[in-house]
Amino acid sequence: MLHQSYSRRQLLQLALKAGVGSCLLPFMNTTTNAMNIITAKNTLIKRPIPGTNELLPVVGLGTWQTFDVGPSPVSRADVKEVLRLFAQMGGSLIDSSPMYGRSEEVVGDLSVDLKLQKKLFMATKVWTQGEQNGIKQMETSVREMQVRPLDLMQIHNLVDWRTHLKTLYRWKAEQRIRYLGITHYLTSAFDDLERIIKTESIDFVQLNYNIATRDAAKRLLPLAAEKNVAVIVNRPFESGSLFSAVKGKPLPEWAAEFDCQSWGQFFLKYILGHPAITCVIPATSKPKHLTDNMQAGYGRLPDEATRQKMEAYIQKIS
Repeated sequence: MLHQSYSRRQLLQLALKAGVGSCLLPFMNTTTNAMNIITAKNTLIKRPIPGTNELLPVVGLGTWQTFDVGPSPVSRADVKEVLRLFAQMGGSLIDSSPMYGRSEEVVGDLSVDLKLQKKLFMATKVWTQGEQNGIKQMETSVREMQVRPLDLMQIHNLVDWRTHLKTLYRWKAEQRIRYLGITHYLTSAFDDLERIIKTESIDFVQLNYNIATRDAAKRLLPLAAEKNVAVIVNRPFESGSLFSAVKGKPLPEWAAEFDCQSWGQFFLKYILGHPAITCVIPATSKPKHLTDNMQAGYGRLPDEATRQKMEAYIQKIS
């Protein structure tokens, strides 16, 4: 881990070696809070959670519509392999919600079966109205995910966020959760997210951002960096529409310059090239797709000039 005794020049040298220096410059200072940790080419990149500098692998795992499976071993075979590979390849943050059917239960059961509880960073959400309903739902989530303390509890889509935030502050003080955050998946909620980031003491914000929907980069990502708020990105593939847009189209040869071998990696590396992003959480129930997604967190990342080139290329071919 980098310590605060590192100079700005030393931090910049690390970034330049990783090929991401120019896009880091606007976000760098003499502390590690605004600086990315870049690891060796054969190791998954990790970045610090602002405020604590706990390192978090940059590629996580979403569970929406993928981990909502039945209790039988046959039903869970694919997602069990996905979770095993995820941890094997260095992944940590797995994100769920009561909204996602059986996903929390499946994550909890499989993490126990695979003996991964101490290796995973467990994140879920509260998604209901009212203080007591929220407490009851969160207690159920913690029980189903089978981890104490829970690493991250988030307020899903800002539902009754003022009420739940009071509970989360208390739970964090009581060490029932380690971090707290807010989420949304629509750009129409960005004004609300912005106000909360400015006025509340939150650790994480989860939002939608990808090469086609870049609104978050205008205000929210710089604000999160300024306020030392970690950023989790959902909808990295725009619900699959990005793959439809490039179907049958060639991956540019220059993608190899940042160790990119597929369109999935292209889209994920674009996101991770932004220095304010802490982790991206593509969801899948297919081991092959999981392996490809995880590769995006290895090797070099595109700098800002390359990211602009990526945007232009997608606009040209789609």
